[in-house]
Amino acid sequence: MPAADASRRRHRPAGSPAVRTAFLGTSEFAVAVLRRLAASPHRPLLVITRPDRPRGRGRRLAPPPVAEAARELGIALEQPASVNDEQIRRRLAELSVEAIGVCAYGGLIREPLLSEHLLLNVHPSLLPRWRGAAPIERAIMAGDQRTGVSIMRVTAGLDSGPVCLQQAEPIHPQDTYGTLSARLEELGGELLVRALDERPECVAQDESRASYADKLTAEDRRLDPERPAPELERRVRALSPHIGAQLELPDGSLLGVLAARVLERGPAPGRLATDGRTPVLGCGQGALELLVVRPPGRRQMRGEDWLRGRR
Repeated sequence: MPAADASRRRHRPAGSPAVRTAFLGTSEFAVAVLRRLAASPHRPLLVITRPDRPRGRGRRLAPPPVAEAARELGIALEQPASVNDEQIRRRLAELSVEAIGVCAYGGLIREPLLSEHLLLNVHPSLLPRWRGAAPIERAIMAGDQRTGVSIMRVTAGLDSGPVCLQQAEPIHPQDTYGTLSARLEELGGELLVRALDERPECVAQDESRASYADKLTAEDRRLDPERPAPELERRVRALSPHIGAQLELPDGSLLGVLAARVLERGPAPGRLATDGRTPVLGCGQGALELLVVRPPGRRQMRGEDWLRGRR
């Protein structure tokens, strides 16, 4: 696209009417997108999110992040057991909603809701790569050099709808989930507003290029010292700071690892050297210096402080 055209497309076309929208989301990532949408001419008339759930160590009932943001923004809020409930469909019809922005909602959207409204999903990957629940983490784990955000029409398939807008974002060598997701959520909000401004044509995905970002499991958190150190370092970054990778210690307890550095040499694979300034894990290839850790039941700390405590 010529530079002049790219510049022009970043701005709302003159005379383009505001779209009557609702917003469907749950997570912290979705909050940033909601805030950008609320600051645009397409401010949502309604926010729909999941019911309150137990959270934290005390397992106290707490609202999803999007519910808290909607109340702060003064936007009407619904928290149904299912977005497909007849009551929600009636509410959307009463508000004459034309389009629904969707971001990290975490629930299945079914017919007839799919056909009754234009649903635009903010997905943090370059679709069709990394469809599914954990696209940011899987991109870092795989060593991808770039990812991005896609705005796609929601269909019955898993992130398989036609793509309306897409923009790439580099993955830097030191990016964690936290740093990369912060850039992607900002980009996602901008692209959603652009999609509502410009109403671009949506193009079918190439199914032959599809890959899937499966939901993270306990096994994904495990640092297997038989694997190469660069692979484990990517795993640590992909899961930091929100989940954290884990290393099983000789006593069977799990040490959280939130930051690490690859070393060319170290102890034998599987051995955790604790006689230096910082703990070093021997790997199948190279070694992994544990820079920031979280011992069981304790706060995160520098690896050298954890060693000092053990001594």
